[in-house]
This record gives sequence, C-alpha cells and structure tokens, in this order.
Amino acid sequence: MSTMMILVDIGSTFTKVTAVDTGQASILAQSSAPTTIQDVSMGLHTALWGLGFSEEELQQARKLACSSAAGGLRMVAIGLVQDLTAKAAKLAALGAGARVLNTYSFQLTEADREEIAELKPDIILLAGGTDGGNTENILHNAKVLASLPDPVPVVIAGNRSVASEVASCFPEAFSTYIAPNVMPQIGKLQVDPAREVIRKVFMEKIIHAKGLDKAERWIDGIFMPTPAAVLHAGQLLSQGTAKQKGWGDLLIVDVGGATTDVHSLGRGLPTQAGVVVRGLPEPFAKRTVEGDLGVRVSVLSLLEAVGTAVLSQETNWPEVEVEARAELLHNQPDTLPQSREEALFDQVLARQAVKHGVSRHVGSLSELYTPAGLVWVQEGKDLSKVQTVIGTGGVLIKGADPLAVLEGAGRQNDAPLELRPQAPNYYLDGDYIMAAAGLLSREEPEAAFTILTNSLSSHKLVGRDQ
Repeated sequence: MSTMMILVDIGSTFTKVTAVDTGQASILAQSSAPTTIQDVSMGLHTALWGLGFSEEELQQARKLACSSAAGGLRMVAIGLVQDLTAKAAKLAALGAGARVLNTYSFQLTEADREEIAELKPDIILLAGGTDGGNTENILHNAKVLASLPDPVPVVIAGNRSVASEVASCFPEAFSTYIAPNVMPQIGKLQVDPAREVIRKVFMEKIIHAKGLDKAERWIDGIFMPTPAAVLHAGQLLSQGTAKQKGWGDLLIVDVGGATTDVHSLGRGLPTQAGVVVRGLPEPFAKRTVEGDLGVRVSVLSLLEAVGTAVLSQETNWPEVEVEARAELLHNQPDTLPQSREEALFDQVLARQAVKHGVSRHVGSLSELYTPAGLVWVQEGKDLSKVQTVIGTGGVLIKGADPLAVLEGAGRQNDAPLELRPQAPNYYLDGDYIMAAAGLLSREEPEAAFTILTNSLSSHKLVGRDQ
C-alpha cells in the first residue's frame, strides 16, 4: 500500500503541491504552477505533473487540499456587545481561516443590511447573548439578515435557548447551521466548535460557489481555507502528538501581498507577578489579519500606517521615490525586485508589516491607579516568553535576509509595554511546508509533526550576534 500523500495549497497566485512519504515522514518532491482562476484544475494538473511521478502513482496517492483562491473565505461576524460576543464571533471566524469583512454589534440597522448585501460575504456568523441571556437581539438580527437579496449560509452560534427559533427566521435558501455558543457565559470563550462548523460549510457550500470543485477530479477534496491549515500546523507544532513533545508557545507571521496574518499558540497569561488581566479571555490558537499591511496590493495603506518618512530613512530613498515605488507595487503587484536596492525596499516593507502586525496581535501593559496603589493591567496575550517565531510568505522565503524581517516581531525599543517575544529563536518556512503540514495533521499527525520539525529546524535563522 502506498504511503505517499500529496498535499495541495491552491493559492490566489500559485498552486503549490508537496508529496510526502508518511511512512518515512519525509518530503519526496515539491512543485508549483500559476493558479488558473477560471478553472483551478488546470493549474493543479500542471503542478501535480511537476512532481515527476507517473500517472499511476499520482492516482494511487491520497490528495488533500486547502485553498485561499477566489478571494479566500469571506465572512461577516455579528454579536451583541462589541467587546464580548461580537469579538468572540470575530475570533471564531478568523480562527476558521476567514477574512472578516466587517463585524457588527447590537441590533442591525437597515444601513447595516445594505452594507452586508454589498459586501457579499460567503458566510455570516451570527452570535449574540450568553446561554439563557438576551434573546431579543439575535432574533432581531436574524429577521434583518433573512431579508438580504442574495441567500447566504448562516452559522448560528449564539444563545442556545433560541438557536432553533433563530434558524427558523431564514428562508430555506439561506442554509442555516447551528453551532454551540461562542460565549456561553460572560468571560468564557468557546470558539472551536463554531470554527469546525464553518469548515463544514466551507466544504459543503463555498467550494462549489467559487468553482473550486472543478479541482476535485484530481484531489480527494478541499478541506479547509489555507490560513486554517497554517493554524492547524502551528497548533500541532506547539502541542505535539501522543509520541512527540511539542515546541511550546509560538508565533507565526505570514507576510503577503494583501495582508499580514499573525498566528499565536499559547494561553498568553501574565508572566510577571502582580499583573491584572482585563478584557475578554484570549483563545489558545489566535489569528489576526491585517488587511492594510500587505507588501503589494495593500502597500499604499502600509505606507500610510508606517509613514513615508520612516521608509525613506530605512531605505535611504528620497520620500518621492518611496511613494513612486509604492504606487508601482500597488498597480503592478506581480513586480519582482530587479536590483539590490529594490530587494532592500521589499525587505523594509516586510519588516514594517511584521512589526505593526505583531504589535496589533500581542497584548500590552498599562498603569492603573487604584485606592490600593499602582497596578499593572494586561490586555491581550502576553507573548513575551515565546521562544519560537516562524516566518512564512514569499517575501520572506525568497528574500535575501529573512532574519532582518522577522526581527520586527521581537522586542522593540520604541514599544516597551508591548508583550512581544523578548528573545525568541527564529525559523523560516523555507519549504512552504506549514499549510501542507496542517492538512496532513488531520490524518497523520505523527508524520506531519516530524516533517514540520525537520523542515523548520533545517531553516533556523542564526542571529548576527550568535
């Protein structure tokens, strides 16, 4: 019986395939080809044949896939209170690998309904109310959503007391799914069940809606969005398997042309004595997406976030040249650097994307004066003791100095109260193995862990002072 499995990542630009031997826990071959959006099976076929195996070998191998093509998984998240159930719904959607188009709280208005109709989400995640708590809000919002002009799959993950009644508000064309409440009690998160339901909807509805089902004549199925596969890989690496010890808490940074995704695996509790935690509990597996921090399509918003003067100083380019280069990269996102100076420009962009993306992901400390005296308050995750930072994405993997980019995730002198990794080891996803390992982990966790560990260990980035 063949022990070869083929793991496929159908991206918006390239389709990447990795063949692995699950028995030997090793990479056999890798290949890629441009994604053919009009019919993804064409690019997939080209990538598969690029592996160098015979038709019989390809047919016998089990083939699993993830995808971020055709815009990825686009969602809208709705809850009751902005900092509670609405935030919990957003965390569930992001953890499922979605791109959250917008988050809504309290009662939806007619303007909200019109905005959601224009956004055209693939899925709506409807939460609101703890179990046994508020029912009016989620029922109101269900009735508003039920009048959308185009049917949308709706995942209901709010107050379980009225979940069935909420589902009955929608016409049959909407395809409703009931998941456990993302916040059954105040201060208690329960996002994993909703994430799994979202994955189910992705497989049942979205693959067909985006035309990705055309690829299923070559593979056994598309099982999750690519960001979810990366998060699965991170969770496997962090926690380990029944036979192999995990790496512990870690941070993954994925720099792309349109977004910078940051994944953290860890509880994020205070590491210093006397610190008080404020705000919603953080999930062990957390993902944030920064749509204004891409290095190509979103480069103009990155420039705005960082400041032209900062990029000018770091690249030694006049500000007018920085702006001109950013305009070019925005208008022609396939542009590759043709000189050392242009490569350095990409490196500076990526480092700033990492720096700002991690800043928004990690927690922070602030001072609070109380009748008992001064106390430190933590909001968000404390990742200061994280020992592992992993970088992935083309600008990192193909860049000349990925360490310089990834060091933007570590301690920053201008942000002493941000709870960033203080002295981590840096690793590069040099084999583009993260998404593949996440797919493999669902069926062969031991092999996936070994392959992932070997690959990352061979791409450990040695600091300049080491």
